[in-house]
Amino acid sequence: MASTGGIGRASAILASGTMVSRLLGFLKVIVFARVIGQFGQSADAFALANQLPNTVYTIVAGGVLTAVLVPQIVRASLHDDGGTAYINKLVTLALGILAITTLVASLLAPVITRFIGPGYSPEQLSLAIAFAYWCLPQIFFYGLYTVLGEVLNARKSFGPFTWVPVLNNVIAIAGLLVFMALFGADPLGQRLATDFTPGMIALLAGSATLGVVLQAVVLYYFWHRIGLRYRPDFTFRGVGLGAAGKMASWTFGMLLLTTAAGIVETQVVSGASGEDASTAVLSTAWLIFMLPHSIITVSVATAYFTRMSEHASRGDTARLRTDASSAIRGTTLLIVLASAVIMVCAYPFAAVFVHESFTQTQAIGNVIIAYLLGLVAFCVLFVVQRTFYALGDTRTPFFFTLFQVVLVVVGVLGCLLLPREWTAFGIALVVTVSGTLQALLAAWLLRKRLGGIDGRRILRSLVKYLVAAVVPVAAGLALLVTLGGTRADGFAVSGIAPAIISMVIIGLVMSGLYFGLLLLMRSSELHGFVAPLKARFRR
Repeated sequence: MASTGGIGRASAILASGTMVSRLLGFLKVIVFARVIGQFGQSADAFALANQLPNTVYTIVAGGVLTAVLVPQIVRASLHDDGGTAYINKLVTLALGILAITTLVASLLAPVITRFIGPGYSPEQLSLAIAFAYWCLPQIFFYGLYTVLGEVLNARKSFGPFTWVPVLNNVIAIAGLLVFMALFGADPLGQRLATDFTPGMIALLAGSATLGVVLQAVVLYYFWHRIGLRYRPDFTFRGVGLGAAGKMASWTFGMLLLTTAAGIVETQVVSGASGEDASTAVLSTAWLIFMLPHSIITVSVATAYFTRMSEHASRGDTARLRTDASSAIRGTTLLIVLASAVIMVCAYPFAAVFVHESFTQTQAIGNVIIAYLLGLVAFCVLFVVQRTFYALGDTRTPFFFTLFQVVLVVVGVLGCLLLPREWTAFGIALVVTVSGTLQALLAAWLLRKRLGGIDGRRILRSLVKYLVAAVVPVAAGLALLVTLGGTRADGFAVSGIAPAIISMVIIGLVMSGLYFGLLLLMRSSELHGFVAPLKARFRR
């Protein structure tokens, strides 16, 4: 019983930390939009520079640390010394890789920035490079956070890894507020790249990097609390790179593919920077797209994955198919509703970030809608991909990812033919179409692998969800028009508070209608969600 309670407490800590961190992340984007805008030279220059550490870290260190080294930590904890010797080797090797990577990337900052943002003007490019010099040190500290945090998780200390990103967001928000107090707000992005002084650059990018630094360094305190002491060990024998590297090579290849596609997207959309939706808008819209996926799909589907792995290890294909089917039907039940609500509320959602210009609000809203059209397929793909992982197959996901990346690159390059104001929308739509086709291919390959995936039942459930969403969407659109969400002088797009109020009203009405119709349709999946809630309320 104690063990179950401990797991429950750990899960609650992880979930609460993730939720608070994501809420603060959204608050950070809202403050950023008030301080520097979502459009214009400065917003796009900072967005590109602040993405560079993640891009470089993913390519060079992310795959090695996450896919190769980190999984060995748990095994090492079974050693007689509790894994201390291995952990010292791992941290020393990781710090060495990260230090070299960060140094090289910083020296090559002008080259990398020009490569990813070829559409920027010389002045904007100079600003992006200046931001990059301040942001690229984040590579080292992202990696340090990953290694230290995974060691803590392996030692059953779950809270710090999830909660310290809250500190990161708090520092970044504080930096933005200080910047706004000293240099003023620019919600429409009218400040030119040449208006930025070295002090402004240092404060804006430096505070973002400071948050990442503290996020990593604070974990050392928790190392000491659980009795870990780090001593550099340059004898790397026994780290386990050989066998683990072979197993993770396909996963690392997928990271390279998806990163390459992301670079092409940024290169193309950079040509629209200025008065039109570009790098910053794509980043914000993708954050909104990932919100329901992170909260719903990951939380609902994760419960199935351990069971899938157990069934796969025993060769129980029938139960593995049942698990995959249940996970898909369970996640899409809520994802269909989330997609519908956010698409209807896209303009009010955009108004949370920028409401002074209805043209800019529409531009952000349109990109959100283009992404959200593919959310259901994205979540199905998530479950299908994890089913392959449960089977120990990382090779097949590499190939259906390659298929999607080729479609994305071709489609995104085709967006160069669009008017500048539609480039970001076109890229988002390309990602949606290619992701949907990828999900279909992945499902077909899994069907061949398992001899079926309960496709008819999944299709019946999806059709039922979509039919149940028709009336809520009609009602939501009617409310949107009534609240003025489609016109420049409307209440729903007139400010942050009116936008949130409008979204809450529309969301509640649409949710009530959706679940009510599914109850009338006697949806077995909905019953599976409602039954535990009823039991809890009775207790």
